[in-house]
Amino acid sequence: MQSPLIVKPVKTLLAALLAGLFATASQAAIFEDGEARRAILELRQRVDSMQATQQRSAEELRQDSEQLRRNLLDLQNQIELLRSEQAKLRGQNEQLLRDVADLQRRQKDIAQGVDERLSKFEPAKVTLDGQEFQADPGEKRDFEAALAVFRSGKFAEASTAFASFVRQNPRSGYVPSSRFWLGNAQYAQRDYKEAIGNFKQLLTDAPTHARAPEAALSIANCQLELKDNRASRKTLEDLVRAYPQSEAAAAAKERLARLK
Repeated sequence: MQSPLIVKPVKTLLAALLAGLFATASQAAIFEDGEARRAILELRQRVDSMQATQQRSAEELRQDSEQLRRNLLDLQNQIELLRSEQAKLRGQNEQLLRDVADLQRRQKDIAQGVDERLSKFEPAKVTLDGQEFQADPGEKRDFEAALAVFRSGKFAEASTAFASFVRQNPRSGYVPSSRFWLGNAQYAQRDYKEAIGNFKQLLTDAPTHARAPEAALSIANCQLELKDNRASRKTLEDLVRAYPQSEAAAAAKERLARLK
């Protein structure tokens, strides 16, 4: 279908040509037939040339319009694609942030778990019988287990447990208290000589220990059990001089009075 912009000029041109033909016919007597035919051919050629030019212009315009429409569609598709990619990237970014947050929480939980597990093996401050010292968790566990056995009345097993503890942990802060309870376990089994040895070792290693006065009094008791009253009296006198303000010293004075 031809554009109105093209048809109108053509109609105008045809009208002008027809008018020229009528004018030419009216003057036929003047012009010869050959000249009239040439004039008509020239007019036709001009009309054909103008029509061809206008058709080419209309076709080029239509092609340009189609190309522009395709370009617009391509641009719209690219915009939609970019929007889709942007939304996808936004979603990936949000997921990445969530993953990072989850990873950080897991790392925190792992670090906390590692710290808790390590704390089970790291030395900790312990206060026992008035003494403060650093001890490994294993030392604390073994000492308390041996003490629990002693308090249950299983003195033979307690002796074995405390002797093993002292042998395996010679530098532990639990050793003075372990020797005290070891001596008591041996005393309960009437193993007085071994008990005296552990009580004396406590006095030698830790003379200011809170259990030292009791250890001295226990030595005197063991000596009495062994019928060594002279040695027992000497031990009690030394106890009163070394630890005059202790409860053990008060008990020692009473026993000294009975020994006279």
